Amino acid sequence: MAAPRSFLWSRRIFLTLLSGFVLLPVYVMVSSSLKPLQDVSGAFRWMPSGLTLRPYADIWKTVPLAKYFVNSLVVAGAATVCSVVVAVFAAYAVSRYRFRGKRLFTVSVLSTQMFPGILFLLPLFLMFVHIGNATGVALFGSRGGLILTYLTFSLPFSVWMLIGYFDSVPRELDEAALVDGCGPLRALFLVVAPAAAPGIVAVAVYAFMTAWGEVLFASVMTNDTTRTLAVGLQGYSTQNDVYWNQVMAASLVVSVPVVAGFLLLQRYLVTGLTAGAVK
Repeated sequence: MAAPRSFLWSRRIFLTLLSGFVLLPVYVMVSSSLKPLQDVSGAFRWMPSGLTLRPYADIWKTVPLAKYFVNSLVVAGAATVCSVVVAVFAAYAVSRYRFRGKRLFTVSVLSTQMFPGILFLLPLFLMFVHIGNATGVALFGSRGGLILTYLTFSLPFSVWMLIGYFDSVPRELDEAALVDGCGPLRALFLVVAPAAAPGIVAVAVYAFMTAWGEVLFASVMTNDTTRTLAVGLQGYSTQNDVYWNQVMAASLVVSVPVVAGFLLLQRYLVTGLTAGAVK
């Protein structure tokens, strides 16, 4: 049955309004990043009177944006790798094996998502300071400490999410791999993990985006040397003025890695790769 014409027009109008609502802030960011500071500080105009690329050159001089970019890339990349590796092993063990306290473990992992992150800020701060005083290992103000901090709230969700993906992979695949001479680890990496690739990619994207744009913990757990992009963008605001055009330009530059990574990995963010795997 063909859809009514009224439904088609309603859908077009709704999608057009929704697209405009989503793209309007992006247009404001792009246009503001191409304006001189006096134009951005004055009355807002939809069409810029003059375009300039100077803000994109000045963002690297006003604040050490390159250093912040490297810090964010190292911290987000390390947190993503650690979350994925640990979550794969933990989720596979919960999905495939029976052990005492299994249900309690899964409920505990899921229950950690009920608490706001700010509740963990002070305990983690005190732990890092005491560990540094007792062992000499400087976790507070270091990249390693920030990576451990991000693992506290990205890892539980990653484990819980991958448990569901591994449960959807037929156990016959594991059994067939074991019959062919594979051990549990080889079966995990050669059979189960490729079949659960959408879940693993989704976990990696979630962990990276969470670490890349996090502000609260990064503003407390870092110093001038280890500051990340999310906190470093505040440097464009001074006591005398706010460089709005540079803020917009830096925001667009910061968004490039996340957008590019999503576009490259979006084809993996689908389900059903295991359909028809067992004949």
